[in-house]
Amino acid sequence: MPVFEWKGFDAKGKTATGVVDADSPREARLKLKREKVLVTKVHPARGSIQSKKAAKGESSKGLLSRFGFADRLAKNLEAARGRQGGSRTKKHIEEVGTFTRQLATLTKAGIPITEALRAIIEQTEGKRLGVLYRDIREQITQGSQTADALARHPNYFDELYVSMVRSGEAAGRLDEVLERLAEFMQDQARLRNKVQAAMAYPIIMLTVGMLVVSVLMVTVVPKITNMLEARGQELPMPTQMLQNTSVFIMEWWWLMFLFFILAGLSFNVFYASEKGKLALDTKLLKIPVFGDLLTKQALARFAQTFATLLRSGVPVVRCLEVTRSVLGNRLLENTIDGVREQIIEGADIASPIKASGVFPPLVGYMIAVGEQSGELDSMMQQVGEAYQEEVEIATTKFTSIIEPLLILFLAGVVGFIVASILMPIMKMSQSFG
Repeated sequence: MPVFEWKGFDAKGKTATGVVDADSPREARLKLKREKVLVTKVHPARGSIQSKKAAKGESSKGLLSRFGFADRLAKNLEAARGRQGGSRTKKHIEEVGTFTRQLATLTKAGIPITEALRAIIEQTEGKRLGVLYRDIREQITQGSQTADALARHPNYFDELYVSMVRSGEAAGRLDEVLERLAEFMQDQARLRNKVQAAMAYPIIMLTVGMLVVSVLMVTVVPKITNMLEARGQELPMPTQMLQNTSVFIMEWWWLMFLFFILAGLSFNVFYASEKGKLALDTKLLKIPVFGDLLTKQALARFAQTFATLLRSGVPVVRCLEVTRSVLGNRLLENTIDGVREQIIEGADIASPIKASGVFPPLVGYMIAVGEQSGELDSMMQQVGEAYQEEVEIATTKFTSIIEPLLILFLAGVVGFIVASILMPIMKMSQSFG
């Protein structure tokens, strides 16, 4: 059923907006009137099929369509939309997780997908999500597959999600796949939050420490050194170094700020290139402790995603193609591409994994056992769970190492500042004595 956005006044006379399902704008007004809503404006919801058809109809009457520009513009917009598929925010992931859990519960209870979506729409408070879910329901009602309806919104439903839904729908096990997806997303969110929390603490600690040092250098140090110089006191070497650093920061702060901006832009340009991303990702995996954490996190995601896709009925080659996008490291992605190509040529999975030199021997061994026993999905699930535990251990190890190092570093900087200030003061007090 078409989706319309409306503006008007509710029964209490207050300004109100919302969305409504109706076959036409007139029916939408009548439906809202029965709910004691005075409608002032009704139009097709943005992102719905009606709004897209209207926009397409208007453009076809213009000059652009006569010269074929409209078609090219539509293709460019579709391509741009496809490139945005991987740009899901943390908020989107959380919303999709909640949506998946609700949909899995309703479909498992035997409720048809369209009615399940209707129930979710009725309890959705956000206007943006309401329009999204209504558009999905509308497309399914008009005959589209559930996976195709979801694929139209790549900012919310990524390739992994759509592939699993498509396989579950084809096998008639959509409720099981949705439940598996919900559990998978919950596990991934827990793992991601664990790693992010471990990274956040050192960053916050270092930022606060550098701010404190900057305040000392800009406010406290100049006053004390100027007072000592006014008394004709000769400053020791550490105090002179501190004074010169303070003067440099106050006079050339804008240059430092510009340097950091240029460094950030240069890094983005370098990392955007294929060679730059590969070189940096390779170096990151070789960093002691931190590289080990990144590797285990990527392997946990790879194994759990692979197992989830296999259990949902996705072919092995397609599993590798989809899991490539969850690794987050170009070296590992290129390795998976090589493994996939060898499998297409007739090789098994374990042999190229072992020969890659990137994956630990345990992964190759477990895959080989899984292939021989016909329980590859179970083996990959065990690998994922094992590496998830390894990630928690590596996270704790990383935090336990980085915390004392940061404390020692900040203590050394602050201690040098304090010692540089106290040295001339103590020398001056001794001369008076």
